[in-house]
Amino acid sequence: MAKKAGFLKKMLSYITYKDKKQVKEFYVPTVDELKDEKVNNEGTNYNEKNNDYDKKSTGVVSGVNSKDKTQEDINETITTSIEDNIKLINSKFNAPTNKDIIIRRFLIADKYMAFIAYLDGMVNEQIINDFILRPLLNIKGFQQKEQQCQLDYILESILETNKAQKLKKPKGVINEILLGNTVLYINECNFYVTNETKGFPARGVEKPAIEGTVTGAQEAFNESLRVNISLVRKIIKNENLTTEFLSMGERNKNQCAIMYLNGLVNPAIVDEVKRRISSIETDYNAGDGMIEQFIEDSTFSIIPTMLTTERPDRTASHIAEGRVAIICEGTPFAKVVPINFVSLLHSPEDAFMRFPYGTILRLVRLIGMFIATLLPSIYVAMTNFHQEMIPTDLLIAIVKAKENVPFPTIVEVVLMEFSFELIREAGIRIPGIIGNTLGIIGALILGQAAVQANIVSPVLIIIVAITGLGNFAIPSFSLGLAIRLIRFGFIASGALLGFYGITCFMMLLGIYLVNIKSFGIPIFAPVLPRTSKSNDYIVRYPVWKQDKRIDSINPLDTTRQPKISRKWTVEDADYNNDGRENDDKGR
Repeated sequence: MAKKAGFLKKMLSYITYKDKKQVKEFYVPTVDELKDEKVNNEGTNYNEKNNDYDKKSTGVVSGVNSKDKTQEDINETITTSIEDNIKLINSKFNAPTNKDIIIRRFLIADKYMAFIAYLDGMVNEQIINDFILRPLLNIKGFQQKEQQCQLDYILESILETNKAQKLKKPKGVINEILLGNTVLYINECNFYVTNETKGFPARGVEKPAIEGTVTGAQEAFNESLRVNISLVRKIIKNENLTTEFLSMGERNKNQCAIMYLNGLVNPAIVDEVKRRISSIETDYNAGDGMIEQFIEDSTFSIIPTMLTTERPDRTASHIAEGRVAIICEGTPFAKVVPINFVSLLHSPEDAFMRFPYGTILRLVRLIGMFIATLLPSIYVAMTNFHQEMIPTDLLIAIVKAKENVPFPTIVEVVLMEFSFELIREAGIRIPGIIGNTLGIIGALILGQAAVQANIVSPVLIIIVAITGLGNFAIPSFSLGLAIRLIRFGFIASGALLGFYGITCFMMLLGIYLVNIKSFGIPIFAPVLPRTSKSNDYIVRYPVWKQDKRIDSINPLDTTRQPKISRKWTVEDADYNNDGRENDDKGR
């Protein structure tokens, strides 16, 4: 009876009314809301980020007693014994079993015991030898001064590395070693000095492999985080371009950077990006693809809510619009947030083309997206339910072509679509030029053999080929994958209910998509919901008419340029050549 009562209670819970739990969603505040919030929070003794009271006014912070916190700080300090510090590094890096960690002991001025520690293969050994060890072991150049810690004098006057700083926490020391830097310690000091010595191998800057263009820059990101940041900085030469580093992954401690223009981007977006990345707890982080799954608003969304790009120029253009770029170590891609749907249809070369060409190409991509999504389902619906809509001559040709085919239309379409996807995936996995050859030859041979064997009709081969071309016209690889999934849903709905089923599925899909957000921004903004008109949405206006930034992300500065940016059109030209004539006479 207990099991039956529990079952009835569970069934009743599905049909009874329940108060919906209100979940606070993130949204991007306007500039006025930011100002009001700043005014309201002045003079309060409240920590906004952690929602904790001030430590001075209470003895408990986030459920942790202040006495325990003090004891924890004591355990996180660096001892003044060189042997204890060597043991600490050996224990953290599993030495001597781990052969990658190198600890080099030496004497400074024949008096002070010291050591350096680094990971073999992650550093530039020439920098260590010439700019760390050689100055330290040069007795003549070392002036012995009586002070509490000789490391202060060494940091200021001896070390020749371009970036050296103090470290007073063991955790920071370990992180610096993992990043490829070299740490220096001298006996009886309570801190380390870290030196910039990164030197691990990296691929050079090459042409984009996925987002190839005819015009525009021809540089792509690589797997080095510092190189990728430099490529963006080479384009945006602005002192407000800010880079912040965050780490994720308890086991591999992979580093990622967020880049934005301070004073332009809405601070709420930056805080939200940092909050989501900092709150991730996982053992392993492989790069931007895993971070996207951890921090995206709609995990089960069909279409992507973050823009993936391998081009520094495209990343820089989005940063200049007031967005945030996320770049990870070890992956040649950047993620841009927040975005709208049309951003996925824009190509990097649109900005380098005159506005008629850019607009036409965007319309071609948009038509290609609709073809890739709807063409097979329309063919299935018309041949099964709406034959009267097909012209008589075309209908007779289709019937003759299908005369000897033993399968219904839906089976033909699914079979050919699956075969096309299989060929495309196989072409990607096979290395080198063989993959492209296999894709072309395999499709030709498979299609011809299927027609001759009366498995599929020739008309369907044309439909599938045009559908594939439409999918290839989509600039975003992630959006292309989404269209491939949605296409099968339209095929199934068209096979069940014809055009009525396609219409119903389109309505359900539209209702679903308008509820998707990218970091608080509706994915179809500024159309749904409607905001101010954009001159760079579908129709690309001339660049001198794009005087406003997209206001759906609420940037602090919505003006990109004055309304009259081509001042030469309103100014009188000076055709006075007197100066040039006098110069010629003087000669």
